[in-house]
Amino acid sequence: MNDSEIQAVLRALEENRSHRVGQLQELLRIPSVSADSRHHGDCRAAAQWVLAHLAASGCDAELVETAGLPIIYAEWTQAEGAPTALIYGHYDVQPPDPLDEWTTPAFEPTIRDGCLFARGATDDKGQVFTHMASIAAWLKTVGRLPVNVKVVIEGEEEVGSNNLERFLADQKKRLACDVAVVSDTAQYGNGIPAITYGLRGILACEVTVHGPRQDLHSGVFGGAVANPANVLCQLISRLHDSHGRIQIPGFYDAVVPLTDEERSAFAALPFDESAYCASLGIDALTGEVGYSTLERRWARPTCDVNGIFGGYQGEGPKTIVPARATAKITCRLVPHQDPVKLTQALEQFLRSQCPSGVRMEFRSYHGAPAVLCDTSSPYMAAARQAVEAGFGQPPVMIREGGTIPVVSSFKQILGVDTLLLGWGRNSDNLHSPNEHFHLDDFHHGTTASAHLWAALGA
Repeated sequence: MNDSEIQAVLRALEENRSHRVGQLQELLRIPSVSADSRHHGDCRAAAQWVLAHLAASGCDAELVETAGLPIIYAEWTQAEGAPTALIYGHYDVQPPDPLDEWTTPAFEPTIRDGCLFARGATDDKGQVFTHMASIAAWLKTVGRLPVNVKVVIEGEEEVGSNNLERFLADQKKRLACDVAVVSDTAQYGNGIPAITYGLRGILACEVTVHGPRQDLHSGVFGGAVANPANVLCQLISRLHDSHGRIQIPGFYDAVVPLTDEERSAFAALPFDESAYCASLGIDALTGEVGYSTLERRWARPTCDVNGIFGGYQGEGPKTIVPARATAKITCRLVPHQDPVKLTQALEQFLRSQCPSGVRMEFRSYHGAPAVLCDTSSPYMAAARQAVEAGFGQPPVMIREGGTIPVVSSFKQILGVDTLLLGWGRNSDNLHSPNEHFHLDDFHHGTTASAHLWAALGA
């Protein structure tokens, strides 16, 4: 690879801007909502669109059937002696509801105020398309890539990626690579590009407290039988102490303290707590004592009730002792915490606190470990170089409080770290009405992607 080649690719991307936006609009018009079986035909249409685009770009591409929605696999592996990057993304999107809160329809991609509005604009069609577009530009302009690429784009990310892990395990040899690339995160802030090097893990469960066989009159039976809603609230109140510390035995045993360097780096990032509160509509922040807001969001474990319900939910009063009450709980985990062991510890703790007169039912859902990537690797150095070239300034290194299970799957199954390169912004309304992608970010991300293949190849 020489400088004239990357310059030719960049010129092609610049000249092709409007056409590239039009292509993305085509993909965004397809209502590929994986959670709604009525749209599974649309999901297949989106898969076919991705397949056709990758094949037309010069990659060997195929549609791989699964027990659910298909996976698109493509590759270009003619860069002898060069590293191999595995690019991951998803063509499925969240449901667009509530529809009446969209300014323009969710599947009629509309440009206004410098942004492209549509469901999937940022999560994840727009972001993964930057890599598809940069690969096409390299192959059509230069005739080759400076690095080998393998592309996996699935259609079930928004419903748990039920068939992806089996695909990765079955195709482990075929998918062998040196590093994975995922663009499903965000910049740190407007005009502040970022590379995410850590993700929290997760465990999810549901707890139901059962009492009498049916709802009872609170005047006749109140004070004589245990109230499941009251008991559930008591159990939840015991999950944390007054300092925000989680009280599940052994919960912090595997937690590795943040280094002084990381804490200093987090503290150096621009962060306005007052503006943050205002953006959320709250008047104060809270959490585990002794840690900053960014540390609590990115690098400390949590335990949260996601939903609680039981008894009468209608208008006006209804004087009952409910027969049951339920809470949905998730814990965000940090590196070295085991989601299976901690799910068991959570269940044991709640059972130990549960009084007589009620029965506790515990249901475990999914779990995934946290991920921490090597920030000193040559692949990370290449990513820094590429992001700076694409956005005009060096990226900050951040962690993210959310979970992307495929990143831990890449580590466990393929043995590789992932470059988490987010081009969008947290304010792009992911999963919400009026989701959008700033066109400047879209073009900067495509340029950064083009530079990434050159930097990895070097």
